[in-house]
Amino acid sequence: MVKIGAAYGKLLSGEKVIRDFLAVGIGDQIREKVYLQAGDELLDVSGHQWLLGLDPRVIGIWVGKPGADLAGRGCYTLYIRDAAPLTEESSARNALGVLSMEYTDRIVEENGALFLFKVKAADIHHLDALRARLLYHKFYKKPGVDFERLKAVVAAYTYPRRVRIISFRFEDDKNYIFPMDLLADIPSAGRYLLGMRHSNQVLKRIMDVKKIVVAEAPAGYKKLIYELGRNHSVSPPPLDQLPFGVIATRQFGFYLPDWVESYKEIRIGQTLDLGSHMLLCGEWKEEVVLKPETPRLHHIHFFYFLHQKSGRLAYPIVP
Repeated sequence: MVKIGAAYGKLLSGEKVIRDFLAVGIGDQIREKVYLQAGDELLDVSGHQWLLGLDPRVIGIWVGKPGADLAGRGCYTLYIRDAAPLTEESSARNALGVLSMEYTDRIVEENGALFLFKVKAADIHHLDALRARLLYHKFYKKPGVDFERLKAVVAAYTYPRRVRIISFRFEDDKNYIFPMDLLADIPSAGRYLLGMRHSNQVLKRIMDVKKIVVAEAPAGYKKLIYELGRNHSVSPPPLDQLPFGVIATRQFGFYLPDWVESYKEIRIGQTLDLGSHMLLCGEWKEEVVLKPETPRLHHIHFFYFLHQKSGRLAYPIVP
């Protein structure tokens, strides 16, 4: 007998299982486009914007030019579009996700600056408003998750967020290996940003040691990657009990799965408290490439998956 909740979800979405995110494999350049309206200026920030905190929702945007300054513009709006760039016939407002934001801080580098914004309100156009509300009330509503929070997360995850493997080792020789998608790689500045929850049991240790490794991994290892998700909240298993071989990184000697394709060893400098998350700002000098690049694991929101199905633009789902 089909459960009432499952039947209701299928009626609303066409899917048997309602979830927060879908795992998709993306090999080529991401299709989605993102534009920032900062006062009178409209900027294409598609590959230079990241979700770094959740409560409140914090967006980081990199502007790669010396002396860049977005402060004092008054009004900031982020438009997330599914594929098409702006043309004379299409407005930035014709977007799936719209985030109204306020400027909070910046991190200045020699060749640009990272600007941090807090989301004030969100609007989404993935599904009709009634279906979105019904899905929220049945499947997403819980303490701390009101409809405004859901809309902001849906909008942010309309742009696929890449999942990376994090490795950290402390003096007791315990090696933590776990996945993350709240992070940003800025190659032009040699910087890495990681938004880690204050509840993460290894956060304080990472801030003390000031070193971490971030690796790129194939989407085909999704099951193992998700199993590693437990390692940032409990004591990690000994290396010889992991279901895969490991390699040691060149400088730090931190361990990574032997199937990662590349990694960067990062020294943590500045930290910023973003609310539910701590922003770790690090510097890296070299990317160590181990294997050819294949499609990488990304997260998109379930609402965006439903929109992609209707528009026949869906990325391949990673089983």
